[in-house]
Amino acid sequence: MTWLITGGAGYIGAHVVRAMTEAGEQAVVYDDLSTGIAERVPAGVPLVTGSTLDAERIAHTLADHEVTGVVHLAAKKQVGESVDRPLHYYRENVEGLRVLLEAVTTARVASFVFSSSAAVYGMPDVQLVTEETPCAPMSPYGETKLAGEWLVRATGRATGLSTASLRYFNVAGAAAPELADTGVFNLIPMVFEKLTENAAPRVFGDDYATPDGTCVRDYIHVADLAEAHVAAARALQCAPGRDLTLNIGRGEGVSVREMIDHINTLTGHHRPPTVHPPRPGDPARVVASADRATAELGWKAKHDVQDMIASAWEGWVRLHPEAGRG
Repeated sequence: MTWLITGGAGYIGAHVVRAMTEAGEQAVVYDDLSTGIAERVPAGVPLVTGSTLDAERIAHTLADHEVTGVVHLAAKKQVGESVDRPLHYYRENVEGLRVLLEAVTTARVASFVFSSSAAVYGMPDVQLVTEETPCAPMSPYGETKLAGEWLVRATGRATGLSTASLRYFNVAGAAAPELADTGVFNLIPMVFEKLTENAAPRVFGDDYATPDGTCVRDYIHVADLAEAHVAAARALQCAPGRDLTLNIGRGEGVSVREMIDHINTLTGHHRPPTVHPPRPGDPARVVASADRATAELGWKAKHDVQDMIASAWEGWVRLHPEAGRG
């Protein structure tokens, strides 16, 4: 099969492209390069620059490369920005998906893997989040991901398109330094940034109903996440008409304070965090049950938190050499 990977020049997308090609699958990258980096795309993998809102360009790409499956990662993904720009997020994430699905069904593409998010759950009051946990997103970003799942599922039922929606939890790490996350929006790079500035990391709230008072999250190595995409793609190939919705996490919670302690230890820094007021809408605990992904795909995360931090730090130092001298 030939897989079109939208957003394949991004942080997660580049890992998915590498995992797919290493597994022997043919890949084509489609990316508008608004946040993606062309140099992340492996040699020999075609890169088409374009928006998912451009129906004509998508149709030509599907035909020119004889695409038989799509992994759709291209999306806007900053929660705070989505609150300020909801129309932009709905246009890019929902309308872009609709345009893509219309082209996919017209071209009779067989399989579609959709990048969803744990943000669809909002603030679940459970120890482990299963796929049956009610969805109550708290941001326009989360809403667009849930609406995307509905749209993907409805299209599959109407047309026979095989579909999988993968709900990512907190993605971290890097399979190689050159593929590291260049954004500073998630906890690990935010702590790295403070350490590089010789400043204290920040904790937002320390009186949550958790063992140490800080938020607890489920962190998944991006390499494990990429392998989950390969497994999902192959599961759809083997079962036409299949419809999957799966959590992708490790099922292990790590608190913000624990994560900062791990980062300090692994990077050789000794900067205790400063406590700031909690951010509105931050749930105390969000930890996945990934049992269904194991049962359906035969997939299970292999990497632990130390792997994530060490690999992310290697990539960070590559971009910020001064950090390694701290």
